[in-house]
Amino acid sequence: MKIQTFTGSPYPLGATFDGEGVNFSLYAEHADAVELCLFDTPEDVTKSTTIRLTERTHQVWHVYVAGLRPGQLYGYRVHGAYDPAQGLRFNPHKLLVDPYAKAISGTLQWNDALFGYDIGHADQDLSFSESDSAPYMPKCIVIDDTFSWEGDQPLRIPMHKSIIYETHVKGFTVTHPDIPEEIRGKYAAIGHPITIDYLKNLGITAIELMPVQHFITDRHLSDKGLTNYWGYNTIGFFAPDVRYATAYTRGEQVVEFKEMVKALHQAGIEVILDVVYNHTGEGNEMGPTLSFRGIDNSSYYRLADEPRYYMDFTGTGNTLNARLPNVLRLIMDSLRYWIQEMHVDGFRFDLASALARELHDVDKLSSFFDVIHQDPVISQVKLIAEPWDIGEGGYQVGEFPPGWAEWNGKYRDCIRDFWIGADSMLGEFADRLMGSSDLYQDDYRTPAASINFVTAHDGFTLHDLVSYNEKHNEANGEDNQDGESHNRSWNCGAEGPTDDEDIIHLRAKQKRNLLTTLFLSQGVPMLVAGDECGRTQQGNNNAYCQDNELSWFDWSAQDHTLLHFTQQLIKLRKAHPIFCRRKWFQGIPIKGIGLEDIAWFLPDGVEMEDSHWQNDFARSLAVFLNGKGIRSLQDDGTKTVDHSFYLLFNAYWEPIKFTLPDEKYGKKWTKILDTNHSNVEPQEQFPASVVVEVDARSIVVLMEGKYE
Repeated sequence: MKIQTFTGSPYPLGATFDGEGVNFSLYAEHADAVELCLFDTPEDVTKSTTIRLTERTHQVWHVYVAGLRPGQLYGYRVHGAYDPAQGLRFNPHKLLVDPYAKAISGTLQWNDALFGYDIGHADQDLSFSESDSAPYMPKCIVIDDTFSWEGDQPLRIPMHKSIIYETHVKGFTVTHPDIPEEIRGKYAAIGHPITIDYLKNLGITAIELMPVQHFITDRHLSDKGLTNYWGYNTIGFFAPDVRYATAYTRGEQVVEFKEMVKALHQAGIEVILDVVYNHTGEGNEMGPTLSFRGIDNSSYYRLADEPRYYMDFTGTGNTLNARLPNVLRLIMDSLRYWIQEMHVDGFRFDLASALARELHDVDKLSSFFDVIHQDPVISQVKLIAEPWDIGEGGYQVGEFPPGWAEWNGKYRDCIRDFWIGADSMLGEFADRLMGSSDLYQDDYRTPAASINFVTAHDGFTLHDLVSYNEKHNEANGEDNQDGESHNRSWNCGAEGPTDDEDIIHLRAKQKRNLLTTLFLSQGVPMLVAGDECGRTQQGNNNAYCQDNELSWFDWSAQDHTLLHFTQQLIKLRKAHPIFCRRKWFQGIPIKGIGLEDIAWFLPDGVEMEDSHWQNDFARSLAVFLNGKGIRSLQDDGTKTVDHSFYLLFNAYWEPIKFTLPDEKYGKKWTKILDTNHSNVEPQEQFPASVVVEVDARSIVVLMEGKYE
């Protein structure tokens, strides 16, 4: 085809179709020259056309190509100095992915040509490879952003009313027998009515998708026949990954993703993306040259004092340099794109502490936070941090600024410890149950800053947490050396599967204890897909490379009793604002009532004093939640009023008799939940001051008055 080019514009970055042609724009500050390579098909090993970009505005290279249409395939070659010792790794023999590509045509095929140096050379990465990588690289795709959203608008479900469901696009649907086979494991399957009905019946308000931005599988995994199943290895921050699309050679994955979001929104379910802006899939100095490294290595990555090497706060070999304006712009442009064009409702930031590092220290006043807080688009969606990285001082639970929620790792650890009977847990357990005010109240955040979870994708499933003392990661091919060794788990008497009925009953009860604690805690509960119905990974607590039945949701092996219990538990939480308060408990009398909004009791019915929290051996307590003491208004301006509840926790290995408080707290109590059993329903009633026995390792929930 005859190519006609014009000056073009430096902004927006990436490839932008305007109806008559495409504007291409690339940031490459230290480059000497940039070539745009156009391809006819994804399988092309040679470019059909090369366009030398001659226009440069500041650090941005740009050109407008008339007549190009959506579906056009392209990549870049960037010229400049190859001097790794100075942090420069330009190599025009390598075809590069556009950092702003909205779609990518496929996955890379591992070959030595993908590396900027000669594999096996005595000088290692200081050598220079002249092998062409184009035959092995996926191509970027020009897309048309036009889409009929049919009036779709953000749901804006209040954070304190949110219930998050963490899942994997493929793993959740790939084995479902009622979903059409051709879409199982795809975006379309997440948006299918069968999937949506399941999510609605469960009661969740938001689905949090593990990484769907285009990622790569490390070569060492590919060589072992494994894959990066989890996807925490991003190479395209704007592009929905092709693995989850039914078609993708011409950018169809973008439309399929949008259809999924629209269907979920129509069902009242928000979409949160797990995003990885702390590093890329290019690894350390021995990694491949796929995009950023070859475009302008020193303008994207945090380099060490000896710039041949990378600063690594992520355990992946590199760290994106979020201190630099061009990297900040990349991240912010990406976030805005997913919000405005793809209609997602929020983000969970992987290893977020790495983004907040200024020089070496984590700084909650860093430019990353400043830019987000002033952005009128990004600041209005749900922002969730994984508040740690692997660098020194990287554990930052409770240290992120207002406007952010955090994965509360201290909640996870405390709740696990409490239910396996660890000493000295009573005081911290109370803090975690009531929203972790010790972590979030002093900086004016609310209980919704705490994303409460007992399990996550990384670690044991709920079933495995009560079934294994040790990790069993042999399938990962790392001699069981990978994964966390201290899991705060307990197998209840036997390692792994057992026929012992007593152990089976205890495990079921422990699962109910953990779920009940999670959903009755202040803060935002996060449930991992499958925990509601007993999914197991056979003791593997690091299944990042297992794209198979070990990780997939097994729809044929559901524990329907546990599923029903979880559905009822979520229904209970959503029906009673006392369990999802917008503001903190104060622990002081309510005007006109004479009762505190919350009160803690010993099993003998005596209200707890400061000294009682210090008893190392204590494993049992009760808490009164005053339904008339909720200090926040409803959306219509009326006072929020609920039933009062009395929660009895017994983590001891024998039954405990609890004396109920006197009539001023409640004249009659209805038992609505006992984790020694699997139903959430009204049971017997108790008057004030009587004794109620709570079975070993159990929770009893009492509600004042008649259960509705």
